[in-house]
Amino acid sequence: MQVLHAPSSPHFSIQSSKAPKLTWGLLPSVSVNSSPFSTLHFSLHSQRDQRLLWTPHKRVTSRAASVEVGNSSVSTGTPEDDVLKALSQIIDPDFGTDIVTCGFVKDLQIVKALGEVSFRLELTTPACPIKDMFEQKANEVVAMLPWVKNVKVTMSAQPARPIHAEQLPAGLQTISNIVAVSSCKGGVGKSTVAVNLAYTLADMGARVGIFDADVYGPSLPTMVSPENQLLVMNPEKKTIIPTEYMGVKLVSFGFAGQGRAIMRGPMVSGVINQLLTTTEWGELDYLIIDMPPGTGDIQLTLCQIVPLTAAVIVTTPQKLSFIDVAKGVRMFSKLKVPCVAVVENMCHFDADGKRYYPFGRGSGSQVVQQFGIPHLFDLPIRPTLSASGDSGMPEVVADPQGEVSKIFQNLGVCVVQQCAKIRQQVSTAVTYDKSIKAIKVKVPDSEEEFFLHPATVRRNDRSAQSVDEWTGKQKLQYTDVPEDIEPEEIRPMGNYAVSITWPDGFNQIAPYDQLQMMERLVDVFQPSVQA
Repeated sequence: MQVLHAPSSPHFSIQSSKAPKLTWGLLPSVSVNSSPFSTLHFSLHSQRDQRLLWTPHKRVTSRAASVEVGNSSVSTGTPEDDVLKALSQIIDPDFGTDIVTCGFVKDLQIVKALGEVSFRLELTTPACPIKDMFEQKANEVVAMLPWVKNVKVTMSAQPARPIHAEQLPAGLQTISNIVAVSSCKGGVGKSTVAVNLAYTLADMGARVGIFDADVYGPSLPTMVSPENQLLVMNPEKKTIIPTEYMGVKLVSFGFAGQGRAIMRGPMVSGVINQLLTTTEWGELDYLIIDMPPGTGDIQLTLCQIVPLTAAVIVTTPQKLSFIDVAKGVRMFSKLKVPCVAVVENMCHFDADGKRYYPFGRGSGSQVVQQFGIPHLFDLPIRPTLSASGDSGMPEVVADPQGEVSKIFQNLGVCVVQQCAKIRQQVSTAVTYDKSIKAIKVKVPDSEEEFFLHPATVRRNDRSAQSVDEWTGKQKLQYTDVPEDIEPEEIRPMGNYAVSITWPDGFNQIAPYDQLQMMERLVDVFQPSVQA
């Protein structure tokens, strides 16, 4: 099957509100490694795209499309447009888009006669590290309007909800982000990182929970000290009520009154599934999972039943630690879980005005370089960090202004920003453009954007309804799919696929890898559309 790309950069201008008529064609054999979709230049003046005109001199660019917006001096004259135009000067640094286009501005109310303006900025997470800057800038740019005398800005966050909640167990349907903290090797400080990261996120304003997935050796009962040391069962709902310590919800097999488990792997997988999916977590912005060591059944079970948003990798400077950590990174890669940060624990200590590296150097850097993980954080050897893990009070709570707390604050900011980017990429990875009747694909962590014909996607379904599982014979015939078929709904399925609902009621699971191998639509001729 050929993978096709556009060889040049077509350019056209749309001067009317009518949708452009595009002529699609297929190019002959082109290498997979050839240039991705060339840039398309649009000048949008239609009523449908009028909101883009609020952005002064803003150019939103990707390798697939470029949108040039008109001069900001043109004003519609209405108070609402004046306010939105002013707010569109504020750019979200994570998304590279103004806060109006991001949909952050809510409940805009204007009383022009009194010069009063009030609105709410709904951010993606209450732990947004620049929320104060957003509030300050929003006040400033609106107050600069000549008729405005009083500005009231209220800050809020989107409701906690995963991207594909309806596909999850009830207990996980109100959790926005699930972050695994993993090392695949015991004794490197993974639980220390997980607990301190969780309480750092809570201090940033997020609603947080911790799930201790190590049934054989649970650490959470030692590292935190809640008043209620036992999990409680809701007899009516048959659900688990988590215990709580300083505002963070906690679930561990160690709180189940059983201590450490002595059981076989399949039983452990069942226990983890029950503890995780039947707990009444409530609305959480982040659920931190303290993963057990290894890459076996338990780890795979967790990754399959839980839609992990991202993973944080913990290692130590020794080469032996790197070898085991590399296995874990490869496991997450195969499961399409992005690793967003590496924490190298027990890196160094300072004495007599010098810095010493008792375990050598380079394991964390090696993980970053070999696997392309973007962020590295070094944790020093500190007696207080070790003592806090035994005392039941995390270090970031005991000494919030200390050196270790500052490192975890930086890690927390990184996790918040990366999770927001991942959610945005996943939610917009595969969409249907009704105006050109094509499915647009931009796989996360890829700059390439391309288009597919809906009928091509439907005909390439590889499920048992379309292909005989035993013989491999194609059951869905080419003529069974009409050329004008259009998807009714496209929903993300974790970080690896989308679910596409077709008019006949069929739900197709389309992995990103499969979409990338399909025959692509290429615009070979786009005439200028005149009004």
